[in-house]
Amino acid sequence: MSSNCEKLIYKFFPHIDEQCVSYILGVLSDSIDDFETADDVYDALGHFLVEVNVDGDGDSLLDFCSKLLKAAKGSENGSLSTSSSSRELRALDTPFQILPEGSADADDMNIWIEKKLNILKVDTKKLEKAESKLKDKQERRQQASDSKPKQNIVLDLPSASQQVNRKDTKADASGSTKTYDVKIENFDMAFGEKTLLSGADLSLSYGRRYGLVGRNGMGKTTLLRMLAGRQLRIPPHLTVLHVEQEVVGDDTPAIESVLSCDTKRQSLLEEERKLNALVQQSGTSCPSDISSRLTEVYAELERIEADKAPARAAIIMIGLGFKSDQQRKPTKEFSGGWRMRLSLAQALFSKLDCMITLEPTNMLDMKAVIWLEDYLQTWPSTILVVSHDRAFLNNVATDILYLNAQKIESYKGNYEDFCKTREERLKNQQREYEAQQTTREHLQVFIDRFRYNANRASQVQSRIKALEKLPLLVPVEKESEVMFRFPEVEKLHPPILQLDEVSFYYEKSKPIFKNVNLSPNMDSRICIVGENGAGKTTLLKVLLGELSPTSGIRHAHRNLRIGYFGQHHVDQMDLNISPVEVLANRFPGKPVEYYRTHLGSFGISGELALRPVVSLSGGQKSRVAFALMSLTSPNFFILDEPTNHLDMETIEALTKALAKFQGGVLLVSHDERLIRRTCDEVWICGSLGVTSLNGGLDEYKKLVVKEISEAL
Repeated sequence: MSSNCEKLIYKFFPHIDEQCVSYILGVLSDSIDDFETADDVYDALGHFLVEVNVDGDGDSLLDFCSKLLKAAKGSENGSLSTSSSSRELRALDTPFQILPEGSADADDMNIWIEKKLNILKVDTKKLEKAESKLKDKQERRQQASDSKPKQNIVLDLPSASQQVNRKDTKADASGSTKTYDVKIENFDMAFGEKTLLSGADLSLSYGRRYGLVGRNGMGKTTLLRMLAGRQLRIPPHLTVLHVEQEVVGDDTPAIESVLSCDTKRQSLLEEERKLNALVQQSGTSCPSDISSRLTEVYAELERIEADKAPARAAIIMIGLGFKSDQQRKPTKEFSGGWRMRLSLAQALFSKLDCMITLEPTNMLDMKAVIWLEDYLQTWPSTILVVSHDRAFLNNVATDILYLNAQKIESYKGNYEDFCKTREERLKNQQREYEAQQTTREHLQVFIDRFRYNANRASQVQSRIKALEKLPLLVPVEKESEVMFRFPEVEKLHPPILQLDEVSFYYEKSKPIFKNVNLSPNMDSRICIVGENGAGKTTLLKVLLGELSPTSGIRHAHRNLRIGYFGQHHVDQMDLNISPVEVLANRFPGKPVEYYRTHLGSFGISGELALRPVVSLSGGQKSRVAFALMSLTSPNFFILDEPTNHLDMETIEALTKALAKFQGGVLLVSHDERLIRRTCDEVWICGSLGVTSLNGGLDEYKKLVVKEISEAL
């Protein structure tokens, strides 16, 4: 303890001044981690101690430094204090008297204390020299530490292993495999040291549409990548495409980038051009083999309906939101979100045996989602899709694959059917477990009662055998419920946020919207819908104050605190640090426990809070972004596609949290379930304006279906 150091100082220097003691303790407190030997302490305090120890020698001072270091290192918390509470009380050298207030001598009262002789004072210049020497030493150590190579974060890599039948291996090698089904038995999958699947089975029947669901972090994305990369056995003749990467931006027109995916058509057209060039060069003396081959090429092009391909590609692109003029634009002129749409268009245009896609609706507006649902219902081959959009899975999926407890459970039907069937399975499992437990108890009671009764020995043995034959059943494990807890807010009197006759444009010739009047309040629950490019995100930025209106007025309440969640908020976080560090960097000054508790209220608890953000799943990163957003205690939420990458349970938790939130909510989303359960107003953004839709979401869907049918 610091008192031990203080006693040691007074023992060696009985007449030392208290200011000197404070200085010695201060140096120890600040640099205790840097001191490793007595020489280190002597280097820091030597010049100062020589001045104090006038009659001593260097050896005695070095011995003192050794003892002082041991006393300091032996402290419980490594910190030294000079507070009066930690000092040893000492008697004064002379008594004194304090006169009571009001006495005759009170005004002239003096307290006399006998002054000690030979009080030692420190030499200021030598003190400064000692401090300078200590500072130089600390700087040298810091430079040495900085010069060491920093370790880069090495991300864990996924791995998989499976049992393969020799017969299947031989069939694959000989090319005799004809099946278009995918069947993978008894395989394991891990991500680094974390086991994701163990002894799992996966079966995909040709022509079925599978929805892969499960909580964030269970391995859905990893499984898709393993299948697409053929790290798990897939019949080699199957054409498989994983829609994950956006199209590379170059000078290729958008529709040509889609048409180029049909490699067979492209090669036939190229061969046709070369053969026609040879025919023109040869004139009337064209070799018969060239003419014959050209006839075969024409026949093959007709068979695959190559002439209809541009129209089919255009229909797909229109359905995904590409207007006629956009289809001819170079791919480099599209944003990342639109290039992802192009990637999806390429996959839909290609004639694949198995299409694997991750969250296909994330980059789509509601109009494109509705078209995609209708288009996929007629898809002839296999689809494996990860989606957290319940309405999409209800309209598209014929089967649900559920990742849980390191296994893959298969369910027939869409997502609603899956929920009902799974709930019934769990009830039956719990009933069977409880019934078996009752049977076990009855058998065990009989065995315990008559174990040593010779007359009942045969009956006891039969019951022991019956007990051993009972299958091992386990109780239903309830999954931990995901909870979002937004902070309570202070009610504000309207108007809290208002746009009066607001117009905005990036280029004067291309206005985004004109003369918009909006006034959301603390009770607002508003969803903004409209096509991509209609100006929804721009409108949100004007409401946030990030963009200034080109005309009109934006008014915000002086106590308004807006919590904004954007589509790219996750990408803006430092991915190489932990969620705790993300919060601490943005809002410093709180203990670690505070950040961990706050993250826990958004489902980031335990070791997840300490892992690098880059190793988290997309949904877990979004939870960190929500936790970060809510640290400012906002009283109005503006949310731009908040459900992207969230799993079903987290979307459900977000929906419940928004319902309990006492502030205003304005969101842009294509998630039909979230909109219906959260919002009571629908604003449609388009035609240079923003208008309220009286019929709500149902009315908007009718308008969208009508527009799609007219466009096609």
